[in-house]
Amino acid sequence: MKRLFGTNGIRFILGEDLNVDDIVRIGMAVGTFFKGGRCLLGRDIRKTGEIVAQAITSGLMATGCNVYDVGLITTPALQFTVKAQGFDFGVMITASHNPPEYNGIKVIDHDGVEIERSKEERIEDIYFHEKFALSNWRNVGRHYYCNNEGIIEEYIKAVIRHIDADVVKRKKFTVVIDPANSVGILTTPRLAKILNCRVLTINGNLDGDFPGREPEPRPDNLEGLATTVVSSGADFGVAHDGDGDRAIFIDEKGNVHWGDRSGALIVEYYLREHPGETVVTPVSSSVVIEEVARRHGGRVVYTKVGSIHVSRKMLELKAPLGVEENGGVFFGPHHPVRDGTMTTALILNILAKEEEPLSKLMARLPKYYQMKLRVPCPNELKENVLKVLREATKDMKVDHTDGVKIWYDRRSWVLIRPSGTEPIFRIYAEADDKSKLNNIVNKAKSMLEDAIDEVTKKDRFNTLRTE
Repeated sequence: MKRLFGTNGIRFILGEDLNVDDIVRIGMAVGTFFKGGRCLLGRDIRKTGEIVAQAITSGLMATGCNVYDVGLITTPALQFTVKAQGFDFGVMITASHNPPEYNGIKVIDHDGVEIERSKEERIEDIYFHEKFALSNWRNVGRHYYCNNEGIIEEYIKAVIRHIDADVVKRKKFTVVIDPANSVGILTTPRLAKILNCRVLTINGNLDGDFPGREPEPRPDNLEGLATTVVSSGADFGVAHDGDGDRAIFIDEKGNVHWGDRSGALIVEYYLREHPGETVVTPVSSSVVIEEVARRHGGRVVYTKVGSIHVSRKMLELKAPLGVEENGGVFFGPHHPVRDGTMTTALILNILAKEEEPLSKLMARLPKYYQMKLRVPCPNELKENVLKVLREATKDMKVDHTDGVKIWYDRRSWVLIRPSGTEPIFRIYAEADDKSKLNNIVNKAKSMLEDAIDEVTKKDRFNTLRTE
């Protein structure tokens, strides 16, 4: 069967991959699956967000769903509210870290976590086979516009309950926040101000063109934030993605830290107080997480890449923590989803209690070198490219949990996997030595490009044969 859903919901360019009619039908499929009910709807700042929101609302209402539209909001704030206020489900219109031309649809279950794959498949079956359960004119759903102020206020109060706010307030930290011109500006600066921080923002105006930087926070597009942190004498900086569920941190010296290192710092602090707990993380994450967890008798469980896999495994195991290398931290005592604002609160709490700068705390973690690359690959070729890679690595120590992960030794590995949201393959690599890392990455990139070239030639040959 065809697929709509990728790694994190449905991603598309409106007018190219999907049109407005398709979005209406997706709304009807989702509404049919949930058999009516109350839906909480929100969106990020993308330029096509309102069009997509109105189209999916029409489809939901056609199946008898009542839609409560809160407009601009972060994904974690919407997810928290779905559960806290007892909605039957939620829909978030966002493409998260994707470039500005993309948009997307995340379907949130009644527990405030994205629906699992089995439910996605049922929605896809309804969509592709047009099994819509449409209401008659008397029973169509209603649309309510809701003020997001109260929802955001309650969400921030819930976040603060998990830290020692009084200790943080006494420190009067200076924080620079880069929400990428999107909805993270609605939550993290407000949280920091409540905690008595001096707050500076860059890229803080809401703008769906994302003029400051692309929505994905990466070291190569965070130079402005790093410079501002140093020049302002800030204690740290934090960068969000397009929907505010990820957080990448910059220490007071301007060093950018990948999410699995800031996540490992949170694991260290949490397990010190709760030894033996379980941490869930994807196979793309650094070995540092497992090393830190073992210090305190903790257990690490690995999943496929994608926040839904981490969240659902946390719920299954009742695990209190999840970590992604891209800046996603899942704090179960609050809500088992990645949450950039919650992560910022946890870092503030750690800095306040440890009374040392972020750079020193990061320096105490085991040292590894990492590299991440993106290699273009058409979506229709990805499956066959993976087959070629698996064959090429069959005599190596390989993990097939997600893509192809090659272990060279206990401290060095490379993961090659197809993106579930973009027409690319991602390469993640790690080693305890820079020259070893460069060698691993060069081999992986060459292997991947050879596989793509081989599959492309076969595809062209097969096309010529059928013409």
